[in-house]
Amino acid sequence: MLIAHPVVLRKLLARYEALSAVQDPGAETLRDLDDVTYTLCVSTGTRAIDAALGVARERLARAAVEERAASMALRAKESAPRRISGSGPTPLVPAG
Repeated sequence: MLIAHPVVLRKLLARYEALSAVQDPGAETLRDLDDVTYTLCVSTGTRAIDAALGVARERLARAAVEERAASMALRAKESAPRRISGSGPTPLVPAG
């Protein structure tokens, strides 16, 4: 199964929430809501919007944790002392 990128899921969730909050929606708003509902379900491999919302939020939470871990690993790597190849002490070689 394809997994939607977190940016896509974030946009879909925001769109769904905005359309769901419309008071007295017209035909166009209802059509847009149906479209985003369908897209969320397809993007999350679910058949119902409640399940799609749960999966999307779970994936976004997991992606946020992974982003933080990657960021911390990068910072740790960048702050680690750098060793320049061949810059260590010169070994003593007996005169021959």
